[in-house]
Amino acid sequence: MSIEVRTVGDDDIPGWITALAGGFLHPPVATDEDVAFRTAHYDPARTQGAYDGGRCVATFRSFAQELTVVGGARLSADAVTGVTVSPTHRRRGLLTRMVENDLRAAKERGDTVSTLIAAEYPIYGRFGYGPAAWTTSWRIDVARTRLDPRHAAPESGGRIDFATSEEVRALGPGLHDRFRVRVPGAVSRTDAWWDRNTGTVRLPSSPWTERHNAVYRSPSGEIEGLACFTVKARWEAKRPENTALVDGLIATTPAAERALWQFLCSIDWVLHVDTGNRGPDDLLPHFLGDPRAAAVQDHSDFLWLRPLDVPRMLEARTYPVSGSLVLEVEDRAGLAGGRFLLDAGPDGATCTPTTRSAQLALGVGELATLYLGDAPASRLAALGTVREERAGAVATADLLLHTAARPWCPDMF
Repeated sequence: MSIEVRTVGDDDIPGWITALAGGFLHPPVATDEDVAFRTAHYDPARTQGAYDGGRCVATFRSFAQELTVVGGARLSADAVTGVTVSPTHRRRGLLTRMVENDLRAAKERGDTVSTLIAAEYPIYGRFGYGPAAWTTSWRIDVARTRLDPRHAAPESGGRIDFATSEEVRALGPGLHDRFRVRVPGAVSRTDAWWDRNTGTVRLPSSPWTERHNAVYRSPSGEIEGLACFTVKARWEAKRPENTALVDGLIATTPAAERALWQFLCSIDWVLHVDTGNRGPDDLLPHFLGDPRAAAVQDHSDFLWLRPLDVPRMLEARTYPVSGSLVLEVEDRAGLAGGRFLLDAGPDGATCTPTTRSAQLALGVGELATLYLGDAPASRLAALGTVREERAGAVATADLLLHTAARPWCPDMF
């Protein structure tokens, strides 16, 4: 019997949720609350399942997203999530069929890129995705920070107050919109994201733990930062050994960011702070009196991109210097390949198809890796994944595309 890959309707949602949960090794159940929430927020045209004899054995979903690029512009993105294949149905091409369906639809809609968070590194490169932003997490040993908890008030003259989850639901979206325009790699957050991450909607499959929410206000009273955290309690010999687990910290100014980290390191009974997902060049260690008090716990690829419209991509971002480059972009799927002339500078850029001789040849996945400025072209050339067709092209690409600040995506999706 052949396996059918198709879009999902309302009646399919319980089986789809069960397959999704099982695919991630969670209990394979779909509660009424899960079904109601998913039904209210999913797009049938962008939700796929693979069916073998009526049973859902693979899942795939995408949704509309905005991606911030270098310079602050926001691109329309096809965000991919909920990708699973049952262990009983691996190596049958189900993922390939679902990815190809989704990418074709995204191209037809006019999306500029596709985005995802890769559970495993080897999976998505064959579909034209490339790692574009990395993540680092630190564990702070509070006693080593050389910060005096008796002077925890922000040096900037601002103040920190606790906020309820209801208050965060109200103030968070506006703060996040101001934050994300400053951070290449940051993505938009849906209403459903805010509902789930403030406890406004609580599902049995994702038990909610109420968070502590610290808000930073500037001297003028404007909200410029938010830190959400829980505490892992541990006492030994009547002494506290607690750890603050940061679920998210965003700030629109370095002063707000510094104040929130120093606040977290000043809380009585907290001996360690686990930062969670941060940018790989985060300022955090240097907010401490001893940067070595923040020890790296994890460093890994995080946000992956798949180009769908090369001219729109390259015209959207900014460039620090003037220059031109002819790119030969290879795309086995036939969605975004071609030869393009990029003319770029501080005042803007144009990118058009051209018949000129190529200066730099690369795959769409490698273009994704270069696009947000994280990796220099010279590094990929040394690895053999970017090919210089004319002397000096790699150096020109480094000058045009590489950025001093590394991109960062704060959100799992």
